Amino acid sequence: MSQKQTLSFQAEVAQLLHLVTHSLYSNKEIFLRELVSNASDACDKLRYEALENNALYEDQPQLEVRVAFDKQARTLTITDNGIGLSQQEAIDNLGTIAKSGTREFLGRMSAEQKTSATEQGQLIGQFGVGFYSGFIVADRITVESRRAGLAPELGVRWTSGGTGDFEVEQITRPERGTSVILHLREDAVDYLSTWKLKSIIGKYSDHISLPILMRKEEWKEGENNQPGEMVLTEEWETVNQASALWSRPKKDITPEQYQDFYKQISHDWEPPLAWAHNRVEGSTEYTQLLFIPAKAPFDLWNRDKKAGVKLYVKRVFIMDDAESLMPVYLRFVKGVIDSADLPLNVSRELLQESRDVRAIREGSTRRVLSMLEELARLEKDESASEEDKGKYARFWAEFGAVLKEGLGEDTGNRDRLAGLLRFASTQSDLPSVSLADYKARMKEGQKAIYYITAETLAAARNSPQLEVFRKKGIEVLLMADRVDEWALNFLTEFDGTPLQSVTKGAFDLGELQDEAEKKAAEDAAEAFKPVLAKLKEALKDRAEDVRVTSRLVDSPACLVVTDGGMSLQLARMLKQAGQKVPDAKPVLEVNPEHALVKKLDGSVHFHDLAHILFDQAVLAEGGLPEDPAAYVKRVNALLA
Repeated sequence: MSQKQTLSFQAEVAQLLHLVTHSLYSNKEIFLRELVSNASDACDKLRYEALENNALYEDQPQLEVRVAFDKQARTLTITDNGIGLSQQEAIDNLGTIAKSGTREFLGRMSAEQKTSATEQGQLIGQFGVGFYSGFIVADRITVESRRAGLAPELGVRWTSGGTGDFEVEQITRPERGTSVILHLREDAVDYLSTWKLKSIIGKYSDHISLPILMRKEEWKEGENNQPGEMVLTEEWETVNQASALWSRPKKDITPEQYQDFYKQISHDWEPPLAWAHNRVEGSTEYTQLLFIPAKAPFDLWNRDKKAGVKLYVKRVFIMDDAESLMPVYLRFVKGVIDSADLPLNVSRELLQESRDVRAIREGSTRRVLSMLEELARLEKDESASEEDKGKYARFWAEFGAVLKEGLGEDTGNRDRLAGLLRFASTQSDLPSVSLADYKARMKEGQKAIYYITAETLAAARNSPQLEVFRKKGIEVLLMADRVDEWALNFLTEFDGTPLQSVTKGAFDLGELQDEAEKKAAEDAAEAFKPVLAKLKEALKDRAEDVRVTSRLVDSPACLVVTDGGMSLQLARMLKQAGQKVPDAKPVLEVNPEHALVKKLDGSVHFHDLAHILFDQAVLAEGGLPEDPAAYVKRVNALLA
């Protein structure tokens, strides 16, 4: 036996455990769902490792989870005969809040396995905050475990009161697997009840694909006129259906069961917005159960994070986060895919991008897009409930910016994705305008869908480039997501109508301008030629060109780029990201009818006014003057 050690948690556990026990979970009973889920994951890990080493099953080939309680000791114990923990794993994984044991699990695999499994995604088995939910009902947790394949005397006992440190010691444990022993607080003794535990298991864990066992109860008659009572026997019984939810017929599954299953696999406490459960038959056979969450995870924008659905092959767990089965832009989708065709050692198959893998990914992508199209249809369905009508708006607020990535990544579904896009516009403060909506209310003679990109919606809405569009009542889409500039490079038209940025190219509204307006603009440009020549000379180091425009009404000037040029917004974003941006000067467009522009002609301060005009256009466009001090000095000199 090794000496008992006392170590400190590797996190600010006082605050984190307070968050777990008071904020993260909406009701106490969730702790049992989390611990049973972890036990099931441990069995799945063993099943996966045993594909290469069958000896890991030892003398217990039947995988199971057992739930037991002791009223006298006030303990509740969840035991599995899965992969188990070594002493160091207990220290590393249970002693670090929100650390996934799976990351280290990959490191114990053989070199060939590790290469392929890393590409596949991390395996299930997250001793993250779910394990610490036990402190919702317990003032102390003891974990006793032995890793499969280790000698009985190499077991480990881990104990903590959740107050900042934990104890760990080596023990002898003949059984493979893990027991989580909760020492319940006085206000949690309700969980020392067969009926209570069975009802929670039935609610949250009925679908777990291995048996959950509890001791049977029987009635014992009282002696000497004492009342009888229910007592536990030594016989164990299965208290869940022990079948994977996705393998059951849809007609036998209630919406509540789907929602509970989603919460179990996602560790989310909100029900999903939608789900799809289908068995696909044909050249590739598989079952898919896919969910659209209601809330985005905090790490949604981390594209390097492993994300994807859970993969089973003939109900044998293979991997968590199977990236190859879902495109990156749908990384928010949760669910399960169970294939009948993929081999159990699917690692190489995924790496080699097999026909079956491609078919599953394409089929799953189409299914997710169909779910989103149905949510979008409900927006305008008069017979739909108010809750259903608002679901797509909720989805777009959480995941819309991620979905736009698909415009560049999924050529085959680009048209479907374009139909799902939503934007704010000069006619709507909310991002609720679809491209189809916009096109349906285009003015007669309008040849393009107009849009503007900016860092914020306020900057887009107040851009001087929109002035003539407002004057003529032409709607312009407002785009302020960082991904918009990149995504719009791949979407040049919608349903035969081109998309046109109002900040690119020379201004031309075509048939929307009458002949008188065009003639007035041409005359103004001709009369302004001498001033334009002087402006070009004064700004030759900053502007590619200076020209008269009729796009401005109230502002003196604005900046635009050439049709094929990089927008100023995109150039700024790339610079902020530390990327090299090609040298390109913007075009300065001036409004000859504005008082400030009229002052230029014959002014002794022409040079300063020209640079102020340019810097003000930079500010209005959302940027900063390249020399703010010089700008302030010029303005102050003129004010004085």
